Amino acid sequence: MHVGLNAIFLDPERSGGPETYLRGLVPALASEFPDTRFTLVTTRRGAAALKRDGFTEFAEVLELPTDEGQRVRRLLAEEVWLPRLARRQRWDLIHSLATMCPVRSKVPSVVTLHDVTFFLQDTLRSSTTIALREIVRRGSRHAAGLITVSEASRDEICQVLHLDPAQFTVAHHGAGRLPSVEPTPKQDVRQKFDLSGKRVVLTVGAKRPHKNQMLLVRALPDLDADVVLVLAGMEEPYDQELRAEATRLGVAERVRFPGYVPDPDLEALWRQCECMAFPTLGEGFGLPLVEAFQRGVPAAVSDIPVMREVGGDAAIYFDPHDPRAAARAIEEAMGNERLRAAGPPRAAEFSWPEAARKTYEAYERALG
Repeated sequence: MHVGLNAIFLDPERSGGPETYLRGLVPALASEFPDTRFTLVTTRRGAAALKRDGFTEFAEVLELPTDEGQRVRRLLAEEVWLPRLARRQRWDLIHSLATMCPVRSKVPSVVTLHDVTFFLQDTLRSSTTIALREIVRRGSRHAAGLITVSEASRDEICQVLHLDPAQFTVAHHGAGRLPSVEPTPKQDVRQKFDLSGKRVVLTVGAKRPHKNQMLLVRALPDLDADVVLVLAGMEEPYDQELRAEATRLGVAERVRFPGYVPDPDLEALWRQCECMAFPTLGEGFGLPLVEAFQRGVPAAVSDIPVMREVGGDAAIYFDPHDPRAAARAIEEAMGNERLRAAGPPRAAEFSWPEAARKTYEAYERALG
């Protein structure tokens, strides 16, 4: 089999969960199925990063003349150039890794639909949202196979897009980004982010309204004065709303906005935080939760179906609309030894090889 992998979404170090998915799944697919040929098609910046990181050892990496932010060229790449390339190279199927896909393709299309949060909440600018919704709606209906990353996500997708659950293969993510880098020395990172003498609550993710970091800012007045909140993630327009609310509540000096955090610094923050908080309103899977589990970091997370599915009994849950409930959950999680012990075994239940095997099942079903 020759599988083309659509990674035209890739903007290295800015693509969040979908990039983690690509970097975990594709090497596992190549390892689990060595007789299958994989060609990974991406952006110019994406191709440079993947080649630098050794992806050509197990897949062919091709670039199309586009990068994230070039909206017209991105659309042409996904809807015109990619299907042409698939026919020319005689791929058996195209697997689109991050929800967007060719609406029409003579080569069978398999799509990973991570979630439909953008149908339910304003997460992006309106013009982008309208185009994204239409492409996803039409592309999913013409796909030969559909994959999603949790049962909760499948159920929500089917409800929103009126699809049959039997069309889906559920393939849980693996355990996210492994603690594979040497962390920045403790004292250096505490000085860099002004954390000396503080207890750290860490949240990791894009700063967008549906990620709901506002709830954590509003929870701070109900937490002890030595508790600081570190919002790790690329700066986005939502940052300004978060900063304004922190100032209004008088807790601005207790919130850190480090923007994108390099892996060594992030690993050091994982090691120093008292708990991880994840107040999301909508998620396909929730990789930061499993990444916290891997490291034995106690977690306080939204009480929504997908978080229950992923977290089981290894997390503390709170109403994502109630700041005081979030504060109580964070207090219970900080330093909680039961949660520290429960995290690693829970993380071990998720693996990229298993995700690869489930994904390949979807390929075989699509080809009939």
